[in-house]
Amino acid sequence: MKYRLLSKEQFEALHQEFATFLAAQEITQEDWARIKEKEPKKVTRQLENFSDLVWKDVLRKVTYLEHFSSDSINLFYAQPEQIQRLVVRIEKEGINLLEKEGFNWFIDHSNDPSIQYFRGAKPYTTDRNDELFQLIEQGAVLTDGTLFKAIDKIIKK
Repeated sequence: MKYRLLSKEQFEALHQEFATFLAAQEITQEDWARIKEKEPKKVTRQLENFSDLVWKDVLRKVTYLEHFSSDSINLFYAQPEQIQRLVVRIEKEGINLLEKEGFNWFIDHSNDPSIQYFRGAKPYTTDRNDELFQLIEQGAVLTDGTLFKAIDKIIKK
């Protein structure tokens, strides 16, 4: 297995797609019921294969990711050959970016001297999907890029 098994909730949300996946392998509903009862290793293999297929499709479409901590924001723009990273670091006592008030303070005070901005880019050192998957496993979430674009404008000023 290349990535990780989807959660029970993810499998439930994708039950129709999983049925199509099984049908593409000529596994009927009756076959699946029998396999689940008598061939647990085959069930595991099918779940792993489907999970990898879903992850591969999701990762192929990823463009922007965000990762928040109490004092920093890491924003990623995943291009085909490289990944850009913007970092916002707050060095002001009492500001917690994980709380609404702290994030709103940052938005209202984006030029405050206690805020540091960093920009970087690097080519992928391994497979693009593998690197993006590692970011997700470390807590990054997929986004539409709104925050990345806004911070990018602030840094360019």
